[in-house]
Amino acid sequence: MKKAKIYIPNKSPMQSGQGKTDKWVLEFETKDPSKNPLMGWESSTDTLSELKLEFSTKDLAINYAKKMKISYEIVEPKKRKTVKKSYADNFLR
Repeated sequence: MKKAKIYIPNKSPMQSGQGKTDKWVLEFETKDPSKNPLMGWESSTDTLSELKLEFSTKDLAINYAKKMKISYEIVEPKKRKTVKKSYADNFLR
């Protein structure tokens, strides 16, 4: 049976905003990862590990997994704590 995880990907380190972090991704788990002895890269004969499906909502991703009979695990996103600061705070302390 195919196994997948459903999650919202983290933002890129090169990203300052929250763009492209609102999509849910269904990603299949690799069955047989192996290491290439020459280059040290991880490789696999499982082509489903290369597939990432994007959905606009979590419910759509879950419905797709149920329809295709894919066992899935949901990874809920962690809420970011933002601290609002003013430029003037640099000089007041």
